[in-house]
Amino acid sequence: MSNNIIREITPLTQNDCFTLFSRLKTKFDFPLHYHEEFELNLILNAGGAKRIVGDHIEVIEDLELVLVGPNLCHAWFNHNCKDKEITEITIQFHKDLFDDSFLRKNQLSFIRNMFEQCRKGILFSQETIERLKVRIICLNKKQGFDSVLELISILHDLSISRNMRTLSDVTFSNEQYNYNSRRIEKAFEYINNNYSKQITLAEVAKIANMPETSFSRFLKKRTGNTFIDSLNEIRIGHASRMLIDTTTTVAEIAYNCGFNNISNFNRTFKKKKNLTPKEFRKDFTGTRIFI
Repeated sequence: MSNNIIREITPLTQNDCFTLFSRLKTKFDFPLHYHEEFELNLILNAGGAKRIVGDHIEVIEDLELVLVGPNLCHAWFNHNCKDKEITEITIQFHKDLFDDSFLRKNQLSFIRNMFEQCRKGILFSQETIERLKVRIICLNKKQGFDSVLELISILHDLSISRNMRTLSDVTFSNEQYNYNSRRIEKAFEYINNNYSKQITLAEVAKIANMPETSFSRFLKKRTGNTFIDSLNEIRIGHASRMLIDTTTTVAEIAYNCGFNNISNFNRTFKKKKNLTPKEFRKDFTGTRIFI
């Protein structure tokens, strides 16, 4: 995948079911990116903007609802959009939120099929958007278990809706780094639990029960990342969450996430997010909830 496509590290932790981010904006300014999570995007009042999902490019209408699967690059750009009051509601959830054996049950077959199709991106019809937009907008008014049930219900209603359209060619999903590996999961679990401390390749390789050089090669082959990149991505993910959730200073967040100096943190964050930590915090002014 091209180097100018950013891999986004979302602030969703393993303990969250989903996150919903709602905001009014005057323009689109996030670059082409992809991430591990599913994303449902409802966009209102952005007719004339341009959407890119995988290899598919299209000018959008005033009502837009798209479901993007894991590791599929996507972005919206201003193009000919003249409206300065764009509403964007983004829901992100883990690709393992619904266990595979759960999705194989008869009653879940429509959702399972939709998840398969959305690996190419799915655009929902105007009628479907009209019918479901209020429920999506009001999802942040529900709490806890009720909000999870409502999300499942919305996903089910989307999955049985008429005239949905797949967008990208299937070959554009960035699935080459699909790391189904217990060793890497254990290593990442260790990093996630200890990201605030100094962590060495030696100790993580030991967790994975492999020699350092073998683990290093194995990690690069399975994830496309070096050990340092993987460590930084996890730390930046936690830092993103703190920037959104707290008023802690950027310097404190840097040290709390295991970075030994602020300039290294700023540089790494900018490289991963295309924004400085301060810009990122400012950009996330809006309603963000984690369930």
